[in-house]
Amino acid sequence: MIRISIVGEIGSGKSHIAKLFHFPVFNADFEVKKIYRLNRSCFKKIKRELPKFFLSFPIKKEEIIKAILARRNNLEKITKIIHPEISKKMKIFLNKNKNKKIIILDVPLFLENKLNKKGDIIIFVQSKKSEIYKRLKKRKNFNMSLFKKFKETQLPLEYKKKKAHFILKNNFTNVSLRKNINIILKKINNE
Repeated sequence: MIRISIVGEIGSGKSHIAKLFHFPVFNADFEVKKIYRLNRSCFKKIKRELPKFFLSFPIKKEEIIKAILARRNNLEKITKIIHPEISKKMKIFLNKNKNKKIIILDVPLFLENKLNKKGDIIIFVQSKKSEIYKRLKKRKNFNMSLFKKFKETQLPLEYKKKKAHFILKNNFTNVSLRKNINIILKKINNE
């Protein structure tokens, strides 16, 4: 199985690009949302850590935002509870898809959490900052302070770029993205 990880800046289009590969995708952000909505055990652990912010199950996005913005280390506390659950979900995904030729890992903190293994192919998504900010501002509930907090938890983009096997320029048009994805896949298949 070839593991392809998509990395890049918040809002660079990683999740959209992951789907364009047309292989099974593990989307960590989607799994986190499911945990907040369905995992009562995680809720209890988070409520125990941050009782002022989390009132009732399921966990609401507004509660998470308030908790993260209230204190610097609250994001860390939440991550310590959620990360092991995401790791379990990723193991289940990998096991379920072990016979697939290629799988895509859309995990925002892939390198930060040292989830990469020898042989993984890392693709860095490069997008213009102006385009990223324009798209982020269109998102419902976009919060610049929250965006900055999340950026603080990430490795520098230059480091990610150096670690990458491929750089995929995202100009936010599917035609050029598909063309570039096909070029990358041909190179991967020829190696």
